[in-house]
Amino acid sequence: MDFTELISSAFEALSLNKLRTALATLGIVIGIGSVIALISLGQASQQSVQSQIESLGANLLSVIPGSQSSGAVKEAAGSSTTLTYDDAMAIQSSGQAPDVQYVSPELSSRAQVTANGSNTNTQVIGVTDTYPVVHNVTLQEGSFITSTDNTGLTKVAVIGPQVAQTLFGENDPLNQTIRIDRLAFRVIGVTQSKGGSGFMNQDDTVFIPLLTAQKQLFGIDHLSTISVAAKSQDVMTEAENEIGYILLARHKISDPSQADFSILSQADIAGAASQVTGTFTNLLAGIAAISLLVGGIGIMNIMLVTVTERIREIGLRKALGAKKRTIISQFLVEAVILTIAGGLLGMVLGILVSFIVSSLIHLPFVLSIFAIILAIAVSGGIGILFGWYPAQKAANLSPIEALRYE
Repeated sequence: MDFTELISSAFEALSLNKLRTALATLGIVIGIGSVIALISLGQASQQSVQSQIESLGANLLSVIPGSQSSGAVKEAAGSSTTLTYDDAMAIQSSGQAPDVQYVSPELSSRAQVTANGSNTNTQVIGVTDTYPVVHNVTLQEGSFITSTDNTGLTKVAVIGPQVAQTLFGENDPLNQTIRIDRLAFRVIGVTQSKGGSGFMNQDDTVFIPLLTAQKQLFGIDHLSTISVAAKSQDVMTEAENEIGYILLARHKISDPSQADFSILSQADIAGAASQVTGTFTNLLAGIAAISLLVGGIGIMNIMLVTVTERIREIGLRKALGAKKRTIISQFLVEAVILTIAGGLLGMVLGILVSFIVSSLIHLPFVLSIFAIILAIAVSGGIGILFGWYPAQKAANLSPIEALRYE
């Protein structure tokens, strides 16, 4: 029997019981679809996080209070209160950091913001006039916070487009009043949309003068972060070292390993975020792959039932001279056709689910070619793996016993 006859015979056998064939294929469809959808969504999340980090500034260094060390137990980075406004001014004006171009001291906290009967819990960041340059922030309308606003402790705010939409809808927010924890601020500007979601959503942010945030809103004198823009990407290491020396001297720390601050580059942050999302993606794909195993077991069960139903046919063919490898090939081809068909349908399902979910949660649509190729290859492998035993069982039947089978 040649390959064309094998294919024709396999399709004919599978079409005899269409419902059973469809149910056997369903497990593979769900398994392949799940793997493709979850890997694509995971990669989309990874790409989204990286693009948001990169949009903050290509030459950005972030100085965070607290230290991360593999030695003695220390406070986690970002949880301490060791950075001050004077530290930021020292980096900017000491002359000991020639590779630093701009410095942006920042105080960040979540707060309840209300206006016109609407409210939202959002990120409130105390900033200076250098923030837009360091973080590549542009305005959609109005103006940004100035140095005069800071020194005068004025109560003005620049809001992100998502905050503007939540609080004011289609109305113009300029010169409107918002309340942050019951303190009134006048809106002087709206930032251009950058997109994003979750904790890094730059559109869901309110900016106010740093000194106003410290002295009137939050009542604290430390900073959450000092963001620093190096003069170019080529001098990032030099700028990092210069900042480190200045802060060590100011904090009277002689041993750099005992530093009460951490300096992170955009590459560090992007790498850490990529590792986390990559691990999460692999975990989800591994969980989804379990359904492929279940689908393969379903294929084996169906093929075993098929062998039992066709024992007399197998005996007759062997009595007429059919070779063992021919019988094995026939049942293997049937199993592979089932899994390949399920794989192709699962591919379509996975791409469709990935596209719909990406659109709903505002993620970029990422199509993983590797995941598609791997899923189809795995589906074919499952057909061979789980079809082999039923095929062997059929080929090993004695012709006489098979013909006598009732």
